[in-house]
Amino acid sequence: MQKVLVANRGEIALRVFRAARELGLTCVAVVAPDDTGSLHARSGDETVAISSYLDAAEHVRAAQESGADAVHPGYGFLAENGDFAEAVQAAGLAWIGPPPEALRRGGDKLAAKRIAEEAGVTTVPAATDPPLIVKAAAGGGGRGMRVVREAAELDDALAAARREAGAAFGDDTVYLERYVERPRHVEIQLLADAHGTVLALGERDCSVQRRHQKVLEESPSPALDADLRARMSDAAVRFARAIGYVGAGTAEFMLDGRDFYFLELNGRIQVEHPVTEAVTGVDLVQWQLRIARGERLDVRPELRGAAVEVRLYAEDPRSFLPQAGRVETLRLPTSVRVDSGVAEGDEVGTSYDPMIAKLIASGATRDDALDRLARALAETEVGGVTTNLPFLRWLVRHPAFRAGEATTAFLTEHPPLSAPPAALPDEVWRGAFRLNLPSAPLQAPPDVDATAHDHLPGAASSTITAPMPGTVIKLHVHEGSTVQARDPLVVLEAMKMETPLLAPFDATVSAVHVQEGDRVAGGAVLVELGD
Repeated sequence: MQKVLVANRGEIALRVFRAARELGLTCVAVVAPDDTGSLHARSGDETVAISSYLDAAEHVRAAQESGADAVHPGYGFLAENGDFAEAVQAAGLAWIGPPPEALRRGGDKLAAKRIAEEAGVTTVPAATDPPLIVKAAAGGGGRGMRVVREAAELDDALAAARREAGAAFGDDTVYLERYVERPRHVEIQLLADAHGTVLALGERDCSVQRRHQKVLEESPSPALDADLRARMSDAAVRFARAIGYVGAGTAEFMLDGRDFYFLELNGRIQVEHPVTEAVTGVDLVQWQLRIARGERLDVRPELRGAAVEVRLYAEDPRSFLPQAGRVETLRLPTSVRVDSGVAEGDEVGTSYDPMIAKLIASGATRDDALDRLARALAETEVGGVTTNLPFLRWLVRHPAFRAGEATTAFLTEHPPLSAPPAALPDEVWRGAFRLNLPSAPLQAPPDVDATAHDHLPGAASSTITAPMPGTVIKLHVHEGSTVQARDPLVVLEAMKMETPLLAPFDATVSAVHVQEGDRVAGGAVLVELGD
């Protein structure tokens, strides 16, 4: 292995470049037409233009054209696609990831549930009656996922989940599971070589989520003791062995008290891998490369200290709706690890994930790591695009989170940027609103996916505007339609996520200014309501 093509973009491409260069390898970047000039494209030793990050044949062509002898898929896009892995190998290239058949067996969540049960690993029960959750069989990251609490919501949830899954993963298969209201999301990091060794490298707690996507991850989990850690690690290793896994991967679990349920095995490196690296001292990306070269695992990791990671996104910090624009100012801290795929002057568009950077802090204790992260966030500055920085500053000092009490319902029970608890210092609260946010806190509703319009600055409006740039993928109304409060009007798609815009009150539609397929700017008038 001499030259590695990274079939991805953004911060993960730069992370792989760094690990590969430390092993003496040359790095090839690929870039789609709407992503030219991006940081990762400027950072490769060579850069090859491709038509799409989702086109497997284009990545293979780029590897052959550049003389690369290996392909690293990063995460997302085609990272867990068995057909892509097979095409890479058929072209005579090294695949830096799990065997194609392991990807297929673990990547289809329905098949994975059956395998887990056969291996004695408990999974979430199936469901037909609410409360339930609709999930995409072929992917993760919150895409193709909908919570259903009333039977009348099921048909719309299924349709929306299928559309979103098809757009994100090329497979619109979905399934239903029982919805557990207040679990923790805990995952076990795995490394497996081609010689039969499978290691569990401790856990990450990823319970703080918005839109079913993670915003903060930490290791170790405040909820695990040695016994629970050992049982979850054993379950993760058993599943990995059952599918013939090789490489770096993550077994995800839902933790309900001391009961845990296997969700899926992500056959790739995770966004949150740095916190595991911080507490184990193991470079996971380098080991992906070394395993692909046929090396044997020779690490015996022990968990030391604590680490926490937050994701700095271009998004509204109150509603978590994605934002776009030019990053005119970017001041990232030097006191903690920062993994970034965006530089000052770069454009954050609507086609890809809006993450700007990850900030990772470590310390001897959880409190030490969180204190260090809070100081790093205070040093961070982003101008030109709205970000979730105020939310992150609020989150890492929130007393309930600091007490280790966060479940996946945390942001429902503690709405983002809601009034500061008494224990939150005044200077921290003031710091959370440095980016021209309203002086009065705004509360996001329990389910942001289902309420994307009627909670922005709080007042019901007769003019429905786009909360962010995107594409109109569904129109539910026409001029003259009669709607009731919270009826869907328009569905926007941005960053592969669907956002329904709802009627704020009972009304008649007086005008519709868009058609399905239209691309719209943030703030564009979409629908007008009358009496």
